[in-house]
Amino acid sequence: MNVKKSIVAICLLAASILLLAACGQKAEGGAKAPIADGVYTAVFKTDNSMFHVNEAYDGRGVLTVKDGKMTIHVTLPSKNTVNLFCGTAEDAKKDGAELIQPTVDVVTYPDGMTEEVYGFDIPVPYLDKEFDCALIGTKGKWYDHKVSVSDPVLKETAIEDGEYTCEVTLTGGSGKASVESPARITVKDGRMTAAIIWSSSHYEYMTIGETRYDPVNTEGNSTFEIPVELDKDIAVSALTTAMSEPHLIDYTLRFDGASLKKAE
Repeated sequence: MNVKKSIVAICLLAASILLLAACGQKAEGGAKAPIADGVYTAVFKTDNSMFHVNEAYDGRGVLTVKDGKMTIHVTLPSKNTVNLFCGTAEDAKKDGAELIQPTVDVVTYPDGMTEEVYGFDIPVPYLDKEFDCALIGTKGKWYDHKVSVSDPVLKETAIEDGEYTCEVTLTGGSGKASVESPARITVKDGRMTAAIIWSSSHYEYMTIGETRYDPVNTEGNSTFEIPVELDKDIAVSALTTAMSEPHLIDYTLRFDGASLKKAE
């Protein structure tokens, strides 16, 4: 009888240990970020000089914390990296591996030159500690890397209602069109809109996603009021009648948050 009781006790103890271990794993995997929800800038370090943040961003990316989960957007120097993977190169090659797809970022350098490069939204499991991040380049070979994220600094996201001006860049199309910069920005109830004044009077409408915007003027160069965000590539399309037949042309707008200032 005592032997049976001992066996039962051992089995119960073993089951308890396994249960505690499972709970511990769940807690670790579902742990919340050590900082509050919000948008930050943060240092992004890697173990290789060929894999780094674009020089225009001083080694920092944009760290977004939402519902306790962290993701950092990193803008790279070129389009030579075509995919990233949170893990090892070996795991990245497996069927079903969730590869991180690039975004097209428009970088404005101090001399005013602009360039299209790739950026990536990388999940961040923790701060101040290295984690695996594999990459594949244009030659189709995966490479293992260690990266880390540190020094989060909360960005100032609340902008008072009012009128502002902000530098804006336009890329895409044939390169002949332009928009007036700085653009006039209106902030009302936390919503930001911009007056986009084209270099031509032949634009009949603009679209952002499925939403269409018509001109707000009847004379002079085509002018539109559209919702915008700072420091983010905004994909727009505009229908022009300047050619032999109407053409809907894709462009990218980007508003430089550092240049935002109260309108005079």
